[in-house]
Amino acid sequence: MKNGERAANLALLGLTLAPLIVKVDPNLNVVLTACLTVYVGCYRSVKPTPPTETMSNEHAMRFPLVGSAMLLSLFLLFKFLSKDLVNAVLTCYFFVLGIVALSATLLPSISRFLPKNWNENVINWRFPYFRSVEVEFTRSQLVAAIPGTFFCAWYVSQKHWLANNVLGLAFCIQGIEMLSLGSFKTGAILLAGLFVYDIFWVFFTPVMVSVAKSFDAPIKLLFPTADSERPFSMLGLGDIVIPGIFVALALRFDVSRSKKSQYFKSAFLGYTLGLVLTIVVMNWFQAAQPALLYIVPSVIGCLAFHCIWNGEVKQLLEFDESKHSDSQDNDDDDDDDDAKLSKKDE
Repeated sequence: MKNGERAANLALLGLTLAPLIVKVDPNLNVVLTACLTVYVGCYRSVKPTPPTETMSNEHAMRFPLVGSAMLLSLFLLFKFLSKDLVNAVLTCYFFVLGIVALSATLLPSISRFLPKNWNENVINWRFPYFRSVEVEFTRSQLVAAIPGTFFCAWYVSQKHWLANNVLGLAFCIQGIEMLSLGSFKTGAILLAGLFVYDIFWVFFTPVMVSVAKSFDAPIKLLFPTADSERPFSMLGLGDIVIPGIFVALALRFDVSRSKKSQYFKSAFLGYTLGLVLTIVVMNWFQAAQPALLYIVPSVIGCLAFHCIWNGEVKQLLEFDESKHSDSQDNDDDDDDDDAKLSKKDE
C-alpha cells in the first residue's frame, strides 16, 4: 500500500468517526468523504490485471434504462406494500452483501499479518443438496469475514448512521475497485446517460427523493447536521461510484503509459469541483440536487481540456483496457519464453 493511499485510508476513517466526537460541518464532510473514497477506490483498482467486470458500449447505453426500471419498481413497492416489510427484505439482502463488501475492503490490511499459504491456497466448497453451486475462498477471506459479520449484525440491530456509512463506503470502494469502463468512449456514454437519468428523476418526478427517504439501507451516506428538522444530509452511493470508475480509468490510463498521474489529477479535480458546485447550488436553493448534473460536466470537461491542451485526444479515445491487458499478457508470455530459452542455452 502506497503512502498516499494509506494516508487517505486513515483520513477517511478519521472523518467517518469524527462526528461522534466533534461537530463537523456536513457540507465539508460530504465533499471530503466522497473525494477520499474516490481516491482510495481508484488506487485500489490499479493492479497487474484490470478490474474483472468490464462494461461495453451496449451495457452503458442500457444502464440508465435498467436503473430507471429498478428505481420505479422500488417506488411502487414502497407505495403499495408495507414500508417495514420491504425494508426487512432489503435488510436481509444487504446483510449478506455487506459482509462480502466489508470483508473484501478489510482483506488487504488483514492478509499482511496472516501466513502466506492462507492468502494463496483456494478452498472449494459445494453447497449440501446443491452440488452444482460451488464457492471459492481462502482462509484469509474467512478471517476477514469475521469482523465483517459482527459489524453487519450491529448494523441490522441498530441501524446507526455510522454503521450505514461504513457499509456504504465499503460498497463504494469495492465498486470503484472492481468495475471497469474499458474505454473512455464507454465512460462518456454511461456518464451522459446517467446525467439525463439523474435530472429527470430528481427534477421532474418525486420518485428519486421519495425512494432515498424511504429506503432504509446503505445506498446513501448520512452526514449528521445540527438541524432537528433535517438531522442528516445525504449523498447517494451512485454519485461516488459512477464518476469514481471513470476517474479510476484515467488513473489506470496514466499507469499503462508509465507516466505520472496527470489525467487522474484533472479527472479527480473535475469530480471535486462538481461536488462542491452541487453543495453550493443545494444550499442556495435549499432543495435536493441531482449531483451528476454538476459532476459529469466537470469530470469530462476537465479531462477533455487537459488532453486537448496536451494534444493527446487520439491516444485517450483509442485506449482500450481489455486490449492493453491482452498485449501486456502476450509480452509477459514472450518474456517467459525468452527466459526458458536462455536456461536451455545454459
